Amino acid sequence: MTVRVTLISPAMSVALRDARFDDGLPLDPAGIASLERTERMSGRAYVSDSARCRATAKGLGLDAEALPALAGCAMGRWRGLQLDEVAAADQAAVTSWLTDPGSAPHGGESLRDLRIRVGAWLDASADRDGGGLVCVVEPDVVRAAFVHALAAPDNAFWRLDVRPLTATGLSGRAGRWNVQAGRPLVAPGG
Repeated sequence: MTVRVTLISPAMSVALRDARFDDGLPLDPAGIASLERTERMSGRAYVSDSARCRATAKGLGLDAEALPALAGCAMGRWRGLQLDEVAAADQAAVTSWLTDPGSAPHGGESLRDLRIRVGAWLDASADRDGGGLVCVVEPDVVRAAFVHALAAPDNAFWRLDVRPLTATGLSGRAGRWNVQAGRPLVAPGG
């Protein structure tokens, strides 16, 4: 049976705007306003367990269950810091993280491990959850799912731009996936 998974990135938050590793902050006023201009959704829903993803799911009208497999990348001691702050303190660590998908200089999870975790969930959902799923997830989870679905090399992760409040559609079965890239949920000027 074919499963359809719609991955929705969260609305704008201070952390997204500031290139800050998730620090648990909620949506900012622009994010809340964009949700007010977005059509409500329904269906079986899952969410990354972060404040911005939970608020986005709620704003879309979804009663979403948090799944550990869909958590954003564990950023260890970098959590809550801005990328520029970390780079100023340890440029070599940031360079390693940005160029080597197996690197985890922050003491958390590598991007390769994130892709493996998200990919395992995605493939299991095709075997287990026929029909459709809506998942409000961190942008890094969208990137990891996209890389997995296309069987792209892990370093393709950084070549994917995931804008706030966009939907990426995946459909597939038996380990074969098709991708519909980031469709905006809010109409321009809406």
